[in-house]
Amino acid sequence: MTDSPPSPLRRPAVAGQFYPADPQELRAVIKEFTPADGEERVPALAVISPHAGYVYSGRVAAETFARVMIPETVIILGPNHHGLGDRLAVMASGRWQIPGAELAIDHTLASRLLAESALFTNDLRAHTHEHSLEVQAPFLHYHGAKSIVPICLSFLPYELCRQAGEALARAIHSAGRPILLVASSDMTHYESRSSATRKDQLALEQILALDPEGLYRTVVDSRISMCGIIPTTIALVAAKLLGATRADLIRYTDSGEVSGDTRQVVGYAGLIIS
Repeated sequence: MTDSPPSPLRRPAVAGQFYPADPQELRAVIKEFTPADGEERVPALAVISPHAGYVYSGRVAAETFARVMIPETVIILGPNHHGLGDRLAVMASGRWQIPGAELAIDHTLASRLLAESALFTNDLRAHTHEHSLEVQAPFLHYHGAKSIVPICLSFLPYELCRQAGEALARAIHSAGRPILLVASSDMTHYESRSSATRKDQLALEQILALDPEGLYRTVVDSRISMCGIIPTTIALVAAKLLGATRADLIRYTDSGEVSGDTRQVVGYAGLIIS
C-alpha cells in the first residue's frame, strides 16, 4: 500500500505587498473598510470585485462583500497576469492559505466542473503567483466562507467564454446548494481620470444590462484595459443562466482617490449580480 499524494497547499504570494501579512492587522484592515451601518445583506449569484492593493481598492471590495450573503462555498474567477499554466486553470483540490487561516478547496464542486467541460483543466501552475484571486480570499474568509474553487483565466474568444459560463452554470445548478461566483477585475489602467471614467462607464453599462457579449465587445472594440474582462464575462453568462435579473453598482472609484494623482489612474468597481 502506498501513501496518497500530499494535498496541495497554495501559499500566499502577495501577503505583505497587496495586503497585510499579519493576521490581526489583516482582519483589522478589512473591519475598518467594512461599513458598520449594517445594511441588509442580499442573496446574490455573482459579485464583481477589484484586486489591487487594499490601500487602493480594499474599500470597494469590502463595501461590496458587506452587502452580500456569503455562502460557505465560493467560486473565484480571476485573470491570469503571469501567463503561466492552462487557459482555464482550476485548482481542484487541497487548501488555500491566507494569513492565519486556510480555505479548503471544494474538490467535489471542482470535479463536477471539470466533468462538465474539457475547457477547464486541473492546473496549479497558473495559481502559484497570481494575485487576482488571492486578494479576494481574505474578504471571503472574513464573511464566513469555508471553501473555494479558484479558476485562473487567460484571454479567450467570446464563444469559449460562453461555453465556460454554461458549464459553470450546470455545475452550480447540479450542486444543489448556494454557491457564489466572484469575478475579480480592475477597470481601466493608467489613463487620466476623465478617460478612465468615460471608458469604464461604457463597460459598466453593459454589466448593468446583464449583457455578457455586449460587455466583451465593448471592452475589445473600445480598447478598455479591464483586466478581468474574461472572468466577468463568464460570470455574467453563468449568472444569467442561473436566473439573474438585475445588477447593482455598489461603488466606482479610482486610485487617484488615494494617491491624489488623477493623470494616470486605475479604475475599481464593485457590483452585485442577483
